[in-house]
Amino acid sequence: MTTSEIAAEGGAFDPHAIQQKWQALWAEHDPFRAGGDEDTRPRKYVLAMFPYPSGDLHMGHAENYLYSDIVARFWRHRGYNVLNPIGWDSFGLPAENAAIKRGADPREWTYQNIDQQKASLKQYGVSFDWSRVLHTSDPEYYRWNQWLFQRLYDRGLAYRKESPVNWCPADQTVLANEQVVDGHCERCGAEVTKKKLTQWYFRITQYADRLLDDLNQLEGFWPHKVLQMQRNWIGRSVGADIDFEIEGRDEKVTVFSTRPDTLHGATFFVVAPDSDLASELAAGASAEVQERFRGYLETVQKTSEIDRQTADRPKTGVFLERYAVNPINGERLPIWAADYVLADYGHGAVMAVPAHDQRDLDFARAFGLPVKVVVDTLAPLTGAIPVIELDENGVPIDPASAGADDVDPAKTGVALTGEGRMINSGSLNGLSKRNAIARAIEQLEAGGAGRAAKNYRLRDWLISRQRFWGTPIPMVHTSDGRIVPVPDDRLPVELPSITGLDLTPKGTSPLGGASEWVATTDPETGEPALRDPDTMDTFVDSSWYFLRFLSPGSAAEAFSPAEADKWGPVDFYIGGVEHAILHLLYARFITKALFDMGLVEFTEPFSSLINQGMVILNGAKMSKSKGNLVLFQEELEQHGADALRVALAFAGPVEDDKDWADVSTTGAAKFLARALRVASEVTSAPDAVWAEGDVALRRVTHRLWADVHGLVEQTKFNVVVARLMELVNAIRKTIDTGPGAGDPAVREAAEAVAMVLDLFAPHTAEEMWAKLGYAPFVGLVSWRQPDATLLVEESVTAVVQVNGKVRGTLQVPAKISSEELEAVARADEKVRRSLGDREITRVVVRAPKVVSFTVA
Repeated sequence: MTTSEIAAEGGAFDPHAIQQKWQALWAEHDPFRAGGDEDTRPRKYVLAMFPYPSGDLHMGHAENYLYSDIVARFWRHRGYNVLNPIGWDSFGLPAENAAIKRGADPREWTYQNIDQQKASLKQYGVSFDWSRVLHTSDPEYYRWNQWLFQRLYDRGLAYRKESPVNWCPADQTVLANEQVVDGHCERCGAEVTKKKLTQWYFRITQYADRLLDDLNQLEGFWPHKVLQMQRNWIGRSVGADIDFEIEGRDEKVTVFSTRPDTLHGATFFVVAPDSDLASELAAGASAEVQERFRGYLETVQKTSEIDRQTADRPKTGVFLERYAVNPINGERLPIWAADYVLADYGHGAVMAVPAHDQRDLDFARAFGLPVKVVVDTLAPLTGAIPVIELDENGVPIDPASAGADDVDPAKTGVALTGEGRMINSGSLNGLSKRNAIARAIEQLEAGGAGRAAKNYRLRDWLISRQRFWGTPIPMVHTSDGRIVPVPDDRLPVELPSITGLDLTPKGTSPLGGASEWVATTDPETGEPALRDPDTMDTFVDSSWYFLRFLSPGSAAEAFSPAEADKWGPVDFYIGGVEHAILHLLYARFITKALFDMGLVEFTEPFSSLINQGMVILNGAKMSKSKGNLVLFQEELEQHGADALRVALAFAGPVEDDKDWADVSTTGAAKFLARALRVASEVTSAPDAVWAEGDVALRRVTHRLWADVHGLVEQTKFNVVVARLMELVNAIRKTIDTGPGAGDPAVREAAEAVAMVLDLFAPHTAEEMWAKLGYAPFVGLVSWRQPDATLLVEESVTAVVQVNGKVRGTLQVPAKISSEELEAVARADEKVRRSLGDREITRVVVRAPKVVSFTVA
């Protein structure tokens, strides 16, 4: 049954007419605009992750903006001045690819989609502050991206270097590590390869410790899963940098190891094949090895880092005919190029200790390299230090040579990674892992061969993109080889017209073909120069947009520090968990950099994070290719905004996926019709004395007022909807069976429904409020406090169990003591029959609800 059919049947509920009426009034009066300095109410900043304008809104948007609207409306009802803005993340590849396909300007496609999404959001009834709209593709916005770039450049946090980068062959652009998902481009799905290019980076690694340690501030406020994902991505490891001499090479090579205590167990040395070091070492090898290395490198460059790191992948490599020297014992270690070592991890080289690292062991067994045990994992870590047997030369006996074949990695193929005591390690023998690591670092530092160090999985943020539709990088390449920033008073560097410009991906930025645009002058000398042709990663746009909302029209500054101090950080940030690493990490980095510049007073951008699940269909993710899309506009047209909102809110917990096959918009519409009907039937005056009304109904009303704050703050929105349904049913019962529609308690309850229903169905709530005789707008009305006397239960039902089975129920006073409750239970006839003559071995009483007897 559609809402139109429900309206025809009930004769009073026409959702589309109600929507049109109230949306017109909201547009006229702008009731949800955030108050300025004259507004003395406390502030709350509520923000939903802004949309990308790739078409009209979809059901994921419907869920996201519903939840953010619930939170914003809730805090208005609590008496807060709420900022709830909206904007569009409008640069990026989808717009450019669509423009190429259509032979159009990406601007046209982008802004047409923005207009469509804006209309849909207004139709959906989201209480945005429409005075603060921003689009990241407006020059007025991306001017401040460029300003931010310059501030980072001034502080040494923006730099340019040549390095192997992730390359998407389909989109013909580089990708940050975070934009590669299972070895494929997150945008188009093409398999990513490696390519060496000179690119711009943000030095996010300088903030690695702060990004990791400050996650502790967010415990309990961000989902634990997101915090763990951030910790894993940053991936701090503690150990030592160890300097190895390379025979025939003047400069030493540094490797990072979390286990410097195992240096005596190193039997070979591995370098990443796509590193500069590997190419240098191979160049000194025989012609045969050089040819083998070149072929191997070509294969490696076509293999994703994800595949290279797969544990069960066969190990491959090339011996480079060179040797490293172990600084702790002088042993020569053969150097191999192997793809399981990555060029951008640590220093692109590792010491291989195969007895105690599974990947090293797999490689050693594949190529017949020695395996030397230096940790006895069978040795106890407490009590007396085990006796280490020595051979006739005074050398500790390897456990494997002592007959322990069952644990010898060379034979079992299983590395010994557990705790134990050091053996075969000179002065480290007998030490536990922790003590041996500390001692090894002391020895390295004393010998000038190493030092304590940290390493991170996190890599610097690659921001260069070889595409048109993005923020131009505001740097100038001079004729004498300098690279200088565009002065602030010449920003923004605007994108040129696409007239005569070929946007087709070809490995270099299309902006390089805009000859008139590229040609500029050196800001220092006035000599001819060239603009940098690359654009910025769109994650730059979204890394600070929450601050631009505070001063969206300012031409003088990116944002007002004074406004940031008043509103920031964002109190509630709502969006999908798919941004747990990408966007959130970058926003956190930029916030910390701005804090260091003295521009904000906080170090974390989002105080509380709410992640919603996906909306799926029949157990599968919706997609055009699968033909299982539920179209947002079709649902709006068929059921109306309020029914769609209530159905989504009622479908389940916020963080869970919702299967649209189980979502009942028809049931939601029927509930809304019932709610509106009870408001229409109220006959008591707005100034009715509620205390004279039906006590049973008043109890239901005030239990809702007592619980609703906690339920919303815990994002139990589905439970709040259920409680509203319960209250509407209770009102209906009072009207139909007495005391009737004129009872003041009916008005009190109907008003409560209207005020709380505003979170989920704002159009219907406004209509109820009007029918109850009040002026607009219910969304600005402060919620009421519960009457404590109505929350006291006169009696409760106590359950009596015998050996875990329910054997009776008792109506008892709510304040009954444990002793009294046990006595009443023992006296109950049904309970006495269940107990019989058996011995009672245990009694548990949880007054006033439970008595549990255990009998022999």
